[in-house]
Amino acid sequence: MKFGDWIEIMSNVEYKEAWSEIVVRVLKANDVSLVAYVPDNVLSPLIRLLHADPYFTIVVPSREEEVIGIIAGAYMGGQRGIALMQTSGFATIANALASLACPFQIPVVMMISERGTLGEFQQGQAMVCRTMRPVLQSLGIEHFAIQETAHVEFVIDKMIKQAFSTQAPAAVILSPLLTKRPH
Repeated sequence: MKFGDWIEIMSNVEYKEAWSEIVVRVLKANDVSLVAYVPDNVLSPLIRLLHADPYFTIVVPSREEEVIGIIAGAYMGGQRGIALMQTSGFATIANALASLACPFQIPVVMMISERGTLGEFQQGQAMVCRTMRPVLQSLGIEHFAIQETAHVEFVIDKMIKQAFSTQAPAAVILSPLLTKRPH
């Protein structure tokens, strides 16, 4: 079955789980137990669930560059982690990705809440949003934007598996169409 066929079938399924609950389940299924993030309003439903679950070790540094270093260091120590951030936070990590994660083949999995589109009121967010995908592309980082709950489990599971099997960073972008959160 092709990915497009699967997407069409899954788009017709109604979900009882929220996107954030699905993410928690998929992280556990892939042995991702470390979560590093800088607080983000859009990701707050996920962040609350992660903090409430003793399976996860949570680290909250002051900057996104530190998040990348923490996830990379954990991987070198044998632990799987994920970096959570919003679009503007991603704008600060290009050097950490280009000088650490990419050349040393460290599977830094990133989950990025997309800001700067669909009614964004902050000019800075809109400008940064236009640069995110080109930066990911330039660094050769696999990325995929999720717009529907029906796609959450498949995309996140496959992106995590790909990152660790290829030893390369990967990014999952959470569209406002999925999160339906105000900016």
